Amino acid sequence: MNIKPIIVVAGEPFSVFLEIFYKSLKKNNFKKPIILIASKKLVEAQMVKLNYKFKINLLNIYKLRFKHLKKNEINLINVEFKFKEIFDKISDKSNSYIEKCFSISLKILKNNECSGLINGPISKKHFLKGKNLGITEYLANKTKKNNNVAMLIFNKDISVSPITTHLALKDVNKQITKKKLYDHVKLITKFYKKNFKKEARIAITGLNPHCESNFKNCEEDAIITPAIRNLKKQNFKVEGPFPADTIFMKQHLKNFDIVIGMYHDQVLSPMKALFGFDAINITLGLPFIRISPDHGPNTPMLGKNLSNPQSLIKALKFLDR
Repeated sequence: MNIKPIIVVAGEPFSVFLEIFYKSLKKNNFKKPIILIASKKLVEAQMVKLNYKFKINLLNIYKLRFKHLKKNEINLINVEFKFKEIFDKISDKSNSYIEKCFSISLKILKNNECSGLINGPISKKHFLKGKNLGITEYLANKTKKNNNVAMLIFNKDISVSPITTHLALKDVNKQITKKKLYDHVKLITKFYKKNFKKEARIAITGLNPHCESNFKNCEEDAIITPAIRNLKKQNFKVEGPFPADTIFMKQHLKNFDIVIGMYHDQVLSPMKALFGFDAINITLGLPFIRISPDHGPNTPMLGKNLSNPQSLIKALKFLDR
């Protein structure tokens, strides 16, 4: 049997991720084995504190054999991490641990055929420190795919994708180019063809309110509309630009699979209002499929055992197909 495990990096150790990971395993029987990369001590300590019981199948990264994976246990690659409290606050002291977890995951993905990578939430303030805008860009840098990746927040009914990600609003207009729009549409179209055997129907928003402005050479006239016109000539199923305040009305959404927006909150805010945690963050353009549950570390909920695992379950099921 050709085993293609799902690789999971637990991410920030002081987050709700391990809690929702335990809940996901308890509620579902996944077909493919899962390899968790995390601190064994932390995994065990949080299990005890949160009252979950799973057997651990400890793996050796230097002698890793997929035939040794077990479906009904946590297949764990241990990464040493020192901590005093299992529900501590987020700080820079986790950075080297998280870096090592990602390094191990990328090594496995490079040397073996896997279903993909899921990572738990990361503190951008502490781990990235301005070197990358987000984990999308961090992984693009690590895999030398810097200039051609896209963030897709996926739901089977409607998905969204921002042209710019974790960027200050004052800088967004400087980063919108025809090339970015071309690359974005091509990545999304390729992804939908490969995974769903369909041509993606794409709506593209404008940048300015109502897709208009009282100044010359606004982004809609200079960049967005000409880019859409050229994409149509190449037979991509794109329409727009649409005002962002009306495109998310039900009568419009039924005509599209994806809405491409110009900046992060322009499309993620309505997406979360519509679907809550019923969405996953997929990075397109990497050498592998990377998914992140659509939530952050959520430290106020840490240790309360009340967090919703729906997004992680969706991520695991997507790769478990």
